[in-house]
Amino acid sequence: MSLSDPIADMLTRIRNAGRTRKRTVTVLNSKVNRGIADVLKREGYVNDFDVIEDGRQGLIRLNLKYGPRGETVLHRIDRVSKPGRRVYSGVDDLERPLQGLGILVVSTSKGVLSDRMCREQRLGGEVLALVE
Repeated sequence: MSLSDPIADMLTRIRNAGRTRKRTVTVLNSKVNRGIADVLKREGYVNDFDVIEDGRQGLIRLNLKYGPRGETVLHRIDRVSKPGRRVYSGVDDLERPLQGLGILVVSTSKGVLSDRMCREQRLGGEVLALVE
């Protein structure tokens, strides 16, 4: 089965797993998906992730993070730039979701970074996802 938007597929799988309180979720492996998983790990939205080789493309297993009473850490995760409508933003135009409590996942020339890292490195790029 071919996917027209593997990033949206990854975000939907994470969103659905969070709603059903799953501990792990498996998504397709790609360079961009690994970058998004790395940003989510660095920003504290997932505990860890592993790349699983399956003889084809591979898979990424994300270990989702929950609070001490079982509440979800990921409240909202949405795709911003879509195949039909790409959204690009300069470093000065990057919004601050929830006044800095959420993050934007941005694809830059230096890889996939959070909006905080983009501001530190003075980079803009394609806004992939909004995480709150």
